[in-house]
Amino acid sequence: MPWLPSTTATLARFSSPTILTYILSLAYVELDPLVSKADDPKMVEDPGVLEVVRQLHKACTEAGFFYVKGHGIPETLLKEVRDETRRFFELPYEEKAKIKLTPAAGYRGYQKIGENITKGVRDMQEAIDFYREVTKGMYGDLGKTIEGSNQWPQNPPTFKALMKEYISLCTDLARKIMRGIALALGGAPDEFEGQRAGDPFWVMRLIGYPGASPVNGTDVLKNDTGIGCGAHTDYGLLTLLNQDDGINALQVRNLSGEWISAPPVPGSFVCNIGDMLKIYSNGLYESTIHRVINNNSKYRVSVVYFYETNFDTAVEPLDTHKTRFNGNKKFERAIYGEHLIGKVLKNFIDL
Repeated sequence: MPWLPSTTATLARFSSPTILTYILSLAYVELDPLVSKADDPKMVEDPGVLEVVRQLHKACTEAGFFYVKGHGIPETLLKEVRDETRRFFELPYEEKAKIKLTPAAGYRGYQKIGENITKGVRDMQEAIDFYREVTKGMYGDLGKTIEGSNQWPQNPPTFKALMKEYISLCTDLARKIMRGIALALGGAPDEFEGQRAGDPFWVMRLIGYPGASPVNGTDVLKNDTGIGCGAHTDYGLLTLLNQDDGINALQVRNLSGEWISAPPVPGSFVCNIGDMLKIYSNGLYESTIHRVINNNSKYRVSVVYFYETNFDTAVEPLDTHKTRFNGNKKFERAIYGEHLIGKVLKNFIDL
């Protein structure tokens, strides 16, 4: 069974027996010792840090998805970011369309319901995409597709400042978690800095999932599949998910091929591994397939931050005793930017 904290105080964090039942299948990691020591030159000697590293390794090998608390980002800010996102999605379409996603905008901006697709099927969601800004010629031909600046809405008026603060905090948190994961893989704390991810690309996607609609007394979703977001893996290193409280919609496919729920735990992030970290780990860590099905009658907001490698990094398995133990190199080199753009160009219709 995946690691689960056993103390009464820690279990009290979970707000209901239902949530506790679900996260018996996913690990829960208290990050505070790692977050507080991540930049300490002696972090590898700290017992608290080493315990977090052990838990991260167990979570990454057994599920690729895990909850984190003790991350240092206030719960009030997590909620404020979701509420601000909801305020934008509540605006009339004409207002939202002022920042409509187009190829000319570097694939940044707003998409109405049904414009995003996963494996050719329309997703039941609306969204805004933001990327780290890419100036002209910054990555040569590799970056041309996503050159441009983010489209920030004028309404709500506090939107841009709030989201930029949040992105900055998530970037720093993800960097610290990756220092722990570097140790978990048998490397140095800075394994994912420098040429690998010392100048990390990032993506943030704000998503709104309409609730189920009652038809003849039965809840029916407004598309043929009932899928808010189809089954997929994430593209980069590490994902930080901030999801609405009280709505159970995220599903993770476990190692047995079963779909299990990952319900929201107030004040926590759900973290998961991306395709690039799977390669770096030589397959020791899995980039886990997941999907979203919102059967609740309520509209669901999800704020997803993706921490990536350097855009132009060539990703290949690390050479550590743990990755070598997992066998010969199982993956060819992958250029992160090529991988990202290949996905982006297949994600939208009618553009």
